[in-house]
Amino acid sequence: MQKILKLQKTIVPELVEVLEKRYNILRAIYYNQPIGRRILANMLSLGERIIRTEINFLKSQGLIEINTPGMTVTQEGEELLENLNDFIHELKGLSDIEETIREALGLKKVIVVPGDMENDHTILKEIGKAAANYAKTIIKNGDIIAVTGGSTIKEVVDSFPKISNVHDVMVVPARGGMGKKVETQANTLAARLAGKLNGSYKLLHVPENLSEEILETLIQQKQIKEVIDTIHKANILIYGIGRADKMGTKRGLSDEQLSRLMESGAIGEAFGCYFNKESKVVCLSPTLGININDVNKISIHIAVAGGKNKVEAILATELNKEYGVLITDEGAAEKIIEIINKDA
Repeated sequence: MQKILKLQKTIVPELVEVLEKRYNILRAIYYNQPIGRRILANMLSLGERIIRTEINFLKSQGLIEINTPGMTVTQEGEELLENLNDFIHELKGLSDIEETIREALGLKKVIVVPGDMENDHTILKEIGKAAANYAKTIIKNGDIIAVTGGSTIKEVVDSFPKISNVHDVMVVPARGGMGKKVETQANTLAARLAGKLNGSYKLLHVPENLSEEILETLIQQKQIKEVIDTIHKANILIYGIGRADKMGTKRGLSDEQLSRLMESGAIGEAFGCYFNKESKVVCLSPTLGININDVNKISIHIAVAGGKNKVEAILATELNKEYGVLITDEGAAEKIIEIINKDA
């Protein structure tokens, strides 16, 4: 397969470009349907004339429909998209990139989704779908799954289908609540994921950034202690990765606290821990739930993050995690490769 693809790219590179362009257009319609041509053109940074030509082709092939509300993908179009995923993955040589990153970072597995999230926001949905597809293959009876909050993990949960072939699965929030959006809170996502897995869940109604005195008092409460004990038994962790500066701001740190955080060398953040470029924890966000010691006991870590702006954070949080699985986008992966080659 790889040999044939290399020959195609050498002899008829324009066909490869057309295939990738039509795939990107069809995928963008699928994730944003119904959608108009002008919005689609802006979303993909393509001229309206190009979009019009490609739309006419996709319609003539029965892959999309055009109605008053906008364009939608047909059943045949959905099936084609699904079948093209692996082909595009190989066409772009992403398997080699995955292996290079896996070896360099010392991870268990790396999955790279075609596309650049910073140029096409629908790639975030593809990242979520890839994470959900991988998680489905490893979840088994009796697992305890801990999930963090955030928009990326929301996409993972959204992408999960209803599953009925596993039993007695428990889903818990990895840590206390953060931010004002209920739909991206860890509690909300834990409950929704449990529903899709036909499992049960426990919630942790404790916000982040409480004083240690208050946290010590809360952990004495029987109901909270039971939830914390369950969280500490988790064997699968699904989490997002953030830049230290942005996560510090999200957590409501004062200017002085934020300055101290940056002075400590913090670059990336995951599950309430701030990491420096040597992947050492330099600061902890005070809350109940999973901490760095718990993480080291969890057998499977699924980190989900995309975008070139998060590459340094990814490198800071993911180095030498033998049980770690990283799911990211092509844009971030290429930048990771650049940094790896530069440091070699």
